[in-house]
Amino acid sequence: MEETPARLAGKPSWLLSQLAVHAHRLASEAFGEEGARGYHYRVLAALDEFGAASQADLGRRCNMDRSDVVAAVNELSEQGFVDRAPDPRDRRRNTVTLTELGKTRLCRLDRALDGAQAALLGPLGERDREELTRLLGALLAHHQRG
Repeated sequence: MEETPARLAGKPSWLLSQLAVHAHRLASEAFGEEGARGYHYRVLAALDEFGAASQADLGRRCNMDRSDVVAAVNELSEQGFVDRAPDPRDRRRNTVTLTELGKTRLCRLDRALDGAQAALLGPLGERDREELTRLLGALLAHHQRG
């Protein structure tokens, strides 16, 4: 196995980008074992936490392109995990609602993602995991502001 130059291995940007590859792979594999994708999880989680929403709102909340939201909602609707209906206040817009079956699905996907998180953070103790999550959240919030 080739070694990474120390000046590169000591850079947080390098470490984050390399770790992101592993994080994405682990999450994708976990969702794949459940016959799902990350976009499905994002949409279901947003609907569970915030309630019914337009597809545009889902895109903003989930940081997804509109076409990806439409594809994910179509797939989730076909499987009975969400209901989609015209918004009574604006018939040009659809409102998406989480179904009971969708809540069950979300719980299964939560467990799958928890397994991926455990694999990703395996060498860290609980306090270090919490601290890493806090620090990453602070960095993300900083860069999202501007």
